[in-house]
Amino acid sequence: WAGYLAQILILLEDIMTDPRLKSVYTAMQTANLDAVAFVPGPNFKRIFAHNFHLMERPLVIIIPATGTPVAIVPNLEMASFEKLNFQGEIFNWRDEDDYATAFTSAATALPQLAHSTRFGLEAQRMRVFEQIELTRVFPAVKFTDAHADISSIRLIKSEAEVALLRHAIDISERALEATLQTVAIGQAEKQIEAELLKNLFAMGADGLSFDPIVAAGDNSAQPHASAREDYKVKRGDALLIDFGARWQGYNADITRTFFVSAVSDRDRAFYNTVLAANERGKSVTRAGITAHAVDDAVQQVLEESDFATFARHKTGHGLGLDVHEAPQIMRGNMDVLQTGMVFTVEPGLYRKDECGVRIEDDIVVTDTGHDCLTNFSRDLRIVG
Repeated sequence: WAGYLAQILILLEDIMTDPRLKSVYTAMQTANLDAVAFVPGPNFKRIFAHNFHLMERPLVIIIPATGTPVAIVPNLEMASFEKLNFQGEIFNWRDEDDYATAFTSAATALPQLAHSTRFGLEAQRMRVFEQIELTRVFPAVKFTDAHADISSIRLIKSEAEVALLRHAIDISERALEATLQTVAIGQAEKQIEAELLKNLFAMGADGLSFDPIVAAGDNSAQPHASAREDYKVKRGDALLIDFGARWQGYNADITRTFFVSAVSDRDRAFYNTVLAANERGKSVTRAGITAHAVDDAVQQVLEESDFATFARHKTGHGLGLDVHEAPQIMRGNMDVLQTGMVFTVEPGLYRKDECGVRIEDDIVVTDTGHDCLTNFSRDLRIVG
């Protein structure tokens, strides 16, 4: 009877477990974690298909390996939080009260974690004041950086997620084409940026993946440049545009480099070297090879060129609910690529104070290779 009862309890626990959390429990088991805590952000949205702003009011969810999850929720967010159908215990608090009481109550509801040595946090997302509260209510607990472990639930994109990425990319590409039609000698970078922003929202973006990079001339040689108000684009300038639309939380990330009115022979060769590296990175991508192998193939093209000294960064990064997420496509990362992973291929070369070229595509890994989600032409293009 004891064995039979144990099986019934396991069955009941499985039935009561929120199916949305199954991937989290799997990640916890793989990482040997007793519990994880996370805050609003990409992982939160991936689980609950909803998100909240990070603000001065802490909202924290704690999922123990065994037992009932708990949530610490600001009272003014309760109407929205209730729509999540959270299957756990909720401790809400009001502005006139101290949220410390809610943290204390949550810890009391999780006595099994009082001496946990494997309590994982989203170290790249959680703020210090939230960790301070967790440390206060779990004084004997050893917290660990489990950001990669928790975020592993987002490594493999579903067909629905890829469709959302495709839509974000389509919006971005249409906005880029509309913007290029207006580029002219004498425009400020800020003017081009403003036109791009207008077109992104006109084409249907519901947000921006990040602040766009619109950089001409010497500014294009800064990989993360900011658009200038006082620089007017000139004949022969490189014009680097790195941007993306967000659609239902999913982010496009595209870079194309153009030349204004004319291009020198040297800059043409510069551009073609980056293009060759981009094509090489995509051609070697398939499930079963490492992220290291992709970057190594790209870097070899750059290193064997006449412009080897101008390479400055890795090939790319994962893309989805975060603009930068796993996998990191760089030498030394021996993680094996799997079908459904999405990442950027964005080699670049940068001649300081002169010219920069980056060509970035978003691709999804398949069993036999890759599917390129970006369709905007990579051929060298003269604008203005």
